Amino acid sequence: MARINLLPWREARRQRRQRDLVSAIVAAVIVTLLAGFAVQMQFSSMIDSQKERNTFLSQQIQELNKIIKEIDRLEARKQDLLASMKIIQTLQESRPEIVRLFDELVTAMPEGVFIVDLKQSDGNITLQGRAQSNARVSALMRNIEDSEWIGSPQLLVIENKDQTGTGLSHFRLSFKQERKKEKEDEQSDAG
Repeated sequence: MARINLLPWREARRQRRQRDLVSAIVAAVIVTLLAGFAVQMQFSSMIDSQKERNTFLSQQIQELNKIIKEIDRLEARKQDLLASMKIIQTLQESRPEIVRLFDELVTAMPEGVFIVDLKQSDGNITLQGRAQSNARVSALMRNIEDSEWIGSPQLLVIENKDQTGTGLSHFRLSFKQERKKEKEDEQSDAG
């Protein structure tokens, strides 16, 4: 007897292909989702790793900023100490100068001239005094000019003894205290 297949074979084949297609699509979607999840996990891991590096770098930067501040503070202290040392050195160098100044003033002071006030500011000395005559003030100025340690006298004010009513001329003059180094430099330049 002859067999006849009454089932619509084409319909069955179409349904089977459609099932295979749906299975392939579901499998592709699952594989795509798994790949997307894996990529997202990789990116998340990379982001977390970079955040850890950034945190570490931020901590190191803060530590370095503290060190830099300490260095700046030490540098400022060093500058203060150097300035103090320079002031002390200047004072040590100028200590004998006041003795030399008074010694030169005693030598330069002629008889009949009296000192009332003496002020010193950075090597400039202002002298106020009384003299028996204007000639004695001139003699004082000549003596200052001839001195090794003081010089450049300038008469600022002189009041005649007739104007003062004291019988003495009042005067004010300024001169410079010349340091020994300056004198030696001038002599070596001239020679």
